[in-house]
Amino acid sequence: MAWFEGEDLACLRGDRLVFAALSLALEQGGALLLEGPNGSGKSSLLKLLAGLLPAFSGTIRLAGADLAREPEALRETIAYLGHADAVKPALSVRENLEFWAALSPRPGSLAAALAAVDLGDIAGRPGRFLSSGQRRRLALARLLAAPASLWLADEPTVGLDRASVARFEAMLAAHRAAGGAVILSSHLPIALPGAQTLNLDDFAPDLVNPFLDEEEE
Repeated sequence: MAWFEGEDLACLRGDRLVFAALSLALEQGGALLLEGPNGSGKSSLLKLLAGLLPAFSGTIRLAGADLAREPEALRETIAYLGHADAVKPALSVRENLEFWAALSPRPGSLAAALAAVDLGDIAGRPGRFLSSGQRRRLALARLLAAPASLWLADEPTVGLDRASVARFEAMLAAHRAAGGAVILSSHLPIALPGAQTLNLDDFAPDLVNPFLDEEEE
């Protein structure tokens, strides 16, 4: 049994079956890169794995625990980073990180988190004065301020320059070296040595929804 796995997963959004019969497995220290065009279900899969969307069918297990039955395992083990930067404009860079660290049972070093994304020099700047790239770097710093074993990241490098992407790649490498794992989607190249790939197009359902009977169709 893998450390983290999804078995026979299906996702229904409204009346649309986004993907079906999807399975994945990931060990500690591993990485999985999600591929596929827009609309193929990458974001939906990440939200489903993070517990933000219910699975239409299938099972998600973490260290053998069924996350549908033991959702408390999510809080300490899984960190989700979506499209939104979740930066409070009235709070400073440091205060934003302090907010997220306070939600963690084992907060990380704020100084180390700020240094990792090169925001230490503007730690006192209010969020409303940050550029889009700075807001994204602050969002990435949350992964270190509120540590978790599994990182789920949806297009984490959007808006970043090459130097900032390199810093994030260093974060990923250190996280995996310490036994952490990562699942992410990215339309831009990102260094993930030894990563598995999963193309969502391979799990696209038939045009006719197999879960609906003829009358419902």
